[in-house]
Amino acid sequence: MRPSPDSPVAPMLAKAVPTVPDPDSVEGGLSYEPKWDGFRAIVYAEPGDGETIGTVEIGSRGSKMLTRYFPELVEAFRRLLPGPCVLDGEIVVPTGESGRQRLDWEALSQRIHPAASRVKLLSEETPATFIAFDLIALGDESYLDRPFGERRAALEEFAADLPAPIALTRTTTDVDLAREWLVEFEGAGLDGVVAKPLAGPYAPNKRTLLKIKHHRTADVVVLGYRIHASGRGVGSLLLGLYDADGTLRNVGGVSAFSDATRLALIDELEPLVERDESGEAVKGETERSRFSAGKDVSFVRLRPERVLEVRYDQMEGMRFRHTAQFERWRLDREARSCTFEQLDRPLAYDLGDVLT
Repeated sequence: MRPSPDSPVAPMLAKAVPTVPDPDSVEGGLSYEPKWDGFRAIVYAEPGDGETIGTVEIGSRGSKMLTRYFPELVEAFRRLLPGPCVLDGEIVVPTGESGRQRLDWEALSQRIHPAASRVKLLSEETPATFIAFDLIALGDESYLDRPFGERRAALEEFAADLPAPIALTRTTTDVDLAREWLVEFEGAGLDGVVAKPLAGPYAPNKRTLLKIKHHRTADVVVLGYRIHASGRGVGSLLLGLYDADGTLRNVGGVSAFSDATRLALIDELEPLVERDESGEAVKGETERSRFSAGKDVSFVRLRPERVLEVRYDQMEGMRFRHTAQFERWRLDREARSCTFEQLDRPLAYDLGDVLT
């Protein structure tokens, strides 16, 4: 049965591995491609009259429709796609001048807005690009059971010559080249490398792909903590780094503690809690965003004295792009020594060179 907006397909998922795997580690070999840092999207270009395209819908990883947020892509799919199909890919927003383009997560995030007028304005100011990397259906025929090598060949025949804002992701079977991509492409804002079994069928909602992301460590200052959603223990720690002017800036958070650790952290951090004249713990609030609407953004403030080491993948401006991972306490470090200068910044790499 051909997937459709009325019968959507869940995208294939990936499990994390520490290094780019050798091709002979999986029966049938591996294909490697860049890991794009955007919104996962399933594009349903539905059949119209004859071979024409009728309606176009864009589904997300959770099957929520993203169609209304990217009108420029919907128009492009109707105009450029050779015929009805179901494509798996990623929506990204490139920004910067030619020769210095990179992916812009903040600009992409702003596209999810309730006001139609705002969506229209952003579609013109920060137009999106769709990066296709798998073919789920062509015409009325489902490709779910076909091996990836066959799906990729069909995708290349179908979409290789399509102009912007549709692009076909690069692939290689050369593991050494994939390892070069892991290093170089980060400079254009990409997230890592994905390895796909060439003989594998499309497996909805299963982690049959392998993802290799960048992992680094940093020593950061604990600024405060949020109470866990259960009301018991620490849910997350707020993290900070000192900038060149000596200002301590919020750079993100770390969470995913066990029940026992959440409770133990309350007692461990108690001596650092800032209190007012009445002895009450001082509360602060982090900056709200469209994603935190309706959520409690308050936190218990701590004196900036405790240092911990965290693992992170990449920075987005002056913040960790994703939630950091707790590594260990660094009781040997002075908080004031935790600066942005310690961070490993990738060399710039033009997004256009990734797409060619």
